[in-house]
Amino acid sequence: MPVTSVTTDPEALTMTLVGDFPVPVERLWTAFADPRQLERFWGPPGYPATFDTYDFRPGGIAHYWMTSPEGERFYGRWDFEAIEEPHRIVVRDSFADAKGEIDDSVPTGRMTFEFEATDAGSRFTAVSASPTAEALEQVLAMGQAEGMRQAIDQLDMVLADLREYALGKGTVTTLLDDTHVRITRAFEAPRHLLWRAHTEPELMKRWLLGPDGWEMTVCENDLVVGGAYRNAWEPIGDTKGEPFGFEGENLVVDPERRMVTTERMTGAPFPANINDLTFDEVDGVTLMTLLITYPDKEQRDMILAAGMTDGMETSYLRLEKEILSVA
Repeated sequence: MPVTSVTTDPEALTMTLVGDFPVPVERLWTAFADPRQLERFWGPPGYPATFDTYDFRPGGIAHYWMTSPEGERFYGRWDFEAIEEPHRIVVRDSFADAKGEIDDSVPTGRMTFEFEATDAGSRFTAVSASPTAEALEQVLAMGQAEGMRQAIDQLDMVLADLREYALGKGTVTTLLDDTHVRITRAFEAPRHLLWRAHTEPELMKRWLLGPDGWEMTVCENDLVVGGAYRNAWEPIGDTKGEPFGFEGENLVVDPERRMVTTERMTGAPFPANINDLTFDEVDGVTLMTLLITYPDKEQRDMILAAGMTDGMETSYLRLEKEILSVA
């Protein structure tokens, strides 16, 4: 992981995060200067950021929100105090409302981002200063330290050339903790086409089949927040197996960017998972990321042991062949 340390200093009223990256300092700077890159990592997994205002100059304002897997929005605001390209950014860091007005119920702090060249690439240092000891305790209790660590640990995927980082590596499954699994897969295709392939029933039935010998018999989705979906499969020919299906509710629908759903096997006595699916496109390559939240470790292990990753890769190969290559 790129983050090397997160420390707090109660006397100085600061929290300091340090991360090292194998890229020139100018490349690291652009990830913070460009809001489209910034929103790919600013926010811990499951809480991606959306910047609707980003006036990147001293005196300018950035307004953003993080959207939870349940669709709840948490708003923030930066007031830029200093910008010294490519080495330093200073902002007043505030909680805000939907209109970008500062929320005075949580004290405003100050964040200083520093970028410096190293022998191995570049180093990023973020110093978050609180106005009082009580304010520092408040933001730490709200999870600022772990949230920052998780956010910056995602920055390496933004800085990487997707063609080198992920294209051709197939489906990659990473166990983040006992209940969270991250699955990534890169496609040489625009994200609008990947979105269509994951939301249009006539396309889904052509590729979302797992191993050969199965057909998708039901593909229904009321693609709005709160809408329900249901998918079902049956074996064909001499294929052995029992019909099965999945169903759930749409929690977040952000067209071409993000879709969050609950998922439970039809008729099974197991609690639902939460599937957080995102698409990020850079230079014609789209990185698909699926963050799965399981109710417990036992259910996570049971599903992974059933060959989920291999089945997904078989489907993705079919997606590339049947849809992406002829679009």
